[in-house]
Amino acid sequence: MSGTAANPEQSTRPTRRERPVIAIDGPAGAGKSTMAAHLARRFGFLNLETGAMYRALALKAIEHDLGFDEEPELLELAGRTRIVLEPQMEGNVVLLDGVDVSQRVRDADVTAAASRISVHARLRAWMVGQQRLLGEAGGVVMEGRDIGTVVFPDAEVKIFLDAAPEVRGSRRYRQAVPGQAPAQAAVTEAAVIRELTERDARDRSRADSPLRPAGDAVILDSTGMTLDEVLAAAEEIVRAHGVQAQRE
Repeated sequence: MSGTAANPEQSTRPTRRERPVIAIDGPAGAGKSTMAAHLARRFGFLNLETGAMYRALALKAIEHDLGFDEEPELLELAGRTRIVLEPQMEGNVVLLDGVDVSQRVRDADVTAAASRISVHARLRAWMVGQQRLLGEAGGVVMEGRDIGTVVFPDAEVKIFLDAAPEVRGSRRYRQAVPGQAPAQAAVTEAAVIRELTERDARDRSRADSPLRPAGDAVILDSTGMTLDEVLAAAEEIVRAHGVQAQRE
């Protein structure tokens, strides 16, 4: 296992690929997964949701009753963990040691745990290695928080998707309420916004790979935009880099 370079945006040598890597970064609740799935379908790419990898490992930590602040134990757990993403038209199937956990990793407890384990530098280095293997051939849309800065600093297309915390929290609350169990439905919109704000602070202030736009990323603020407007803007960004949609 090896760590990441001190300044990966400058130290990583560009790689020639037949098809590009589209990197989408941004804070929690910005809509990265929706954008990535749309662009993958529109341009015929694979959609690789790297955040699901962190959530899968967090789920295994929960199942093994490990503390989220115990980096050595988490690293040991990662070393005997197999996480596989199988891209589908409707989204990734997430396999944890051969078991489909696609739905479980979306639960609130797993999402919160993933945010806590992601602050560990050596664990992130392990994840970065796994993610590079998944996308090194190109023809993929990868979304996360450090794809364009650390995982693929040589990505041909980089988008940093952002929105005001209250807007992101409100969107996530509206998405989560339908079909929830009564205990989960009791969570308030204010609580969701507060949790996102706290997660923003962890992601932006961590010592290793803090959340920030790559120097050459296109920043797309969706605060005052409809979903259709955001997706149309993202398509234009990709086309501006010479990538053609499947039916063009």
